[in-house]
Amino acid sequence: MPRHSRGFDTEAAHAHLLKRDRKLARWMKKLGPIEADARWRKSFDPVDALARAILYQQLSGKAAATIVGRVETAIDSARFHCDTLARIDDAGLRACGVSGNKALALRDLAAREARGEIPDLRRMSTMDNDAIIAALVPVRGIGRWTVEMMLMFRLGRPDVLPVDDLGIRKGAQRVDELETMPTPKELLATGERWGPYRTYASLYLWRIADLAAEAKTPTPRSQG
Repeated sequence: MPRHSRGFDTEAAHAHLLKRDRKLARWMKKLGPIEADARWRKSFDPVDALARAILYQQLSGKAAATIVGRVETAIDSARFHCDTLARIDDAGLRACGVSGNKALALRDLAAREARGEIPDLRRMSTMDNDAIIAALVPVRGIGRWTVEMMLMFRLGRPDVLPVDDLGIRKGAQRVDELETMPTPKELLATGERWGPYRTYASLYLWRIADLAAEAKTPTPRSQG
């Protein structure tokens, strides 16, 4: 069974994309190389990562961090998994600021972990992207985008294109000079030319979208 390593050669990805997409290449030269994500080399617990993703949903980073800190204190652990989450009841979660829907999602995640349905890092290393997505999206509160972010930034998979991501679509619109954002289906077709390094292309699309957003903010001009 083939094993998937964590991370990929960003220099090879950079060289590949420069050759494959002339329009994207212009932006790549303007922005310069994007370095590897340091998190690729760090071990992590998928269950803990998913629990934190649930708690951070639809909240500002500061508010979510406060709630996460309260839950960690309540369970006396910096790691979320079925055993530690069992230390707190739903009323306790609500007292920490966790919504009812998120509490249900955490319970579902813990139950699935207890049943062995959540693959650990060792198992994930033998699974392709689609298999990991299929294993994790049944968890309440976990969508495809959340799993794609794990694949990209924690597992370092080289060929992930989150076509539903608004920033990715805006970046692609600017690269191809389109009047409207491409649909996810259109972006999926466009992204074929970036394989097998669609993750690296996505990093550029996000940066390009950020530049577009910054350009809409008037730049103060000095007088004189």
